[in-house]
Amino acid sequence: MSALSPNCDVDLFVIGGGINGCGIARDAAGRGLRVELAEMGDLASATSSASTKLFHGGLRYLEYFEFRLVREALIEREVLLRAMPHISWPMRFVLPYHRDMRFDVETPTSRLLGRLMPWMRGRRPAWLIRLGLFLYDHLGGREILPATSVVDLASDPVGRPLQERFAKAYEYSDCWIEDSRLVVLNARDAQAHGARINTRTRVTKAERRPDHWVVHLDGADGTRQVKARMLINAGGPWVKDVIEDVAGMDATAGVRLVRGSHIVTRRLFDHDKCYFFQGEDGRIIFAIPYETDFTLIGTTDAEHRELREKPACTEEEATYLRKFAASYFRKPIEADDIVWTYSGVRPLYDDGASSATAATREYVLKLRQEGGAPMLNVFGGKITTYRKLAEAAMEKIVPFFPGTKGPWTAGVALPGGDFPVNGFEAQVMSLMQDYPFLEPRQARRLVRAYGTEARELLGDAKTSDDLGQDFGASLRAREVRWLMTREFAQNAEDIVWRRTKLGLRLSADQIAALDEWMREAHN
Repeated sequence: MSALSPNCDVDLFVIGGGINGCGIARDAAGRGLRVELAEMGDLASATSSASTKLFHGGLRYLEYFEFRLVREALIEREVLLRAMPHISWPMRFVLPYHRDMRFDVETPTSRLLGRLMPWMRGRRPAWLIRLGLFLYDHLGGREILPATSVVDLASDPVGRPLQERFAKAYEYSDCWIEDSRLVVLNARDAQAHGARINTRTRVTKAERRPDHWVVHLDGADGTRQVKARMLINAGGPWVKDVIEDVAGMDATAGVRLVRGSHIVTRRLFDHDKCYFFQGEDGRIIFAIPYETDFTLIGTTDAEHRELREKPACTEEEATYLRKFAASYFRKPIEADDIVWTYSGVRPLYDDGASSATAATREYVLKLRQEGGAPMLNVFGGKITTYRKLAEAAMEKIVPFFPGTKGPWTAGVALPGGDFPVNGFEAQVMSLMQDYPFLEPRQARRLVRAYGTEARELLGDAKTSDDLGQDFGASLRAREVRWLMTREFAQNAEDIVWRRTKLGLRLSADQIAALDEWMREAHN
């Protein structure tokens, strides 16, 4: 390992403003390293804002014998809950059982059963589901989340939206996460620890020298160069492009681009629990309460061949999700029930799996140090294990920087998350006492988004009018200014689809008016 040049602008330059890039930047900056990050679009503008919004162990990954990944994710759920109780919270998942459930016959579990019990080939028997849920409850330990239980669908309210053929269900625990807010809050905390965060800034070239990198940037302020002792490639779907086109190196590993699409419908049920549906084709989908008045259904797993093609939920995928969910619900889901769709490309490590569904969700970190300054390439990963991925990345990074501090992020609150896991309702009540002009729904939204920082955002306001122009759906100018000055938002799309989901409630004219106001505020 050659000595790195001390005469650099930064120690680490991170390419990519998704959850992996921002998580690594936060961890590294908190250990005392000089960090700069560049994202060619908005933070979380690609994969990291297009997830199913879950911190989960990955129940179905047990069928692929991915026990290490599942255990790490199960342990991590509660670590993350404690650090961000405003943007993450426990949810109960209802898994209806029926005899027609089938495996993907290519899973290791299905193949094993096919050999040992040929008459069971392709079937998912109840005992196997119970075994999987037992492992799910015990692999990672639980202190906050309740264990699995059995539900009588004939008497429990969760059975009312379902077809009568479902008599029994299993109910287990996982967690919700506001994915794009998670990315932004990691970026904010990285910045608070000294990192420089650049959005809408493209890395056009990275020149490798024996002891440093010269990183060429093109952003709103023009072009410039940054000298970095080490390069971190967290480009997500573009990780291979960064290696080959930006750094001019040969890629020794590849990514498998898998498109996951979701539909959002009008609310399909009245309770706050989620459904885990298993299809006769071996796939699974979730139906999740979303933004109070809606239901989120997803996801698909489709190969995405062309990275230059923006991912979008196709009509075929939307129909598949509607029909899949409708095979469980009493009431059909019509195309007119869909109010929004979104799609993202997951950059999975290419392990040669036979299908997109079977491709590993493990992350892989590849360190390149021969022939010049070091470069760390990040492949794959899932949102639940982003913090562990960052710690694993730091294990590879710290040998180049003797004296670097040790791990520190476990349980450390993200901005606004400094209150107990069970303290959300108390936060809402306290905020409404201090700001009695707030409507209950508005107060809940503010605490969900900003946690304890909601008070700082509202400041000395005595009335709603003190919050400035009303853009609709309780969004006021003071909140918009906060998002622009504190959370890197530059246009209306950044706010209504990533910092919030108010795009579901605002009209096109209202969004255009917000965009115009923000342009004028920038000038």
